Amino acid sequence: MKEFEYVIKDEIGIHARPAGVLVKAAKEFSSRIIVEKGDEKADMRKMIQLMQLGAKCGDTIKVCIEGEDEELAAEEIGKKIAENL
Repeated sequence: MKEFEYVIKDEIGIHARPAGVLVKAAKEFSSRIIVEKGDEKADMRKMIQLMQLGAKCGDTIKVCIEGEDEELAAEEIGKKIAENL
């Protein structure tokens, strides 16, 4: 399992545009990708769940990736998060 944390820098936080980008990126991998904010969790393949986390600027999210392609997924998803959030 690969895990990393990221502090949201986007002024609006996780909203429709970056959530869509992340969902599309997550669907390219077979690994399970979960985003956590506090006690709440969201499947990165589900846009509504990502947006319901309510992650705002300054919040820390944790990304947990588990599966056959977790190394590559962690690298690519980390890039997408940094570019969009």
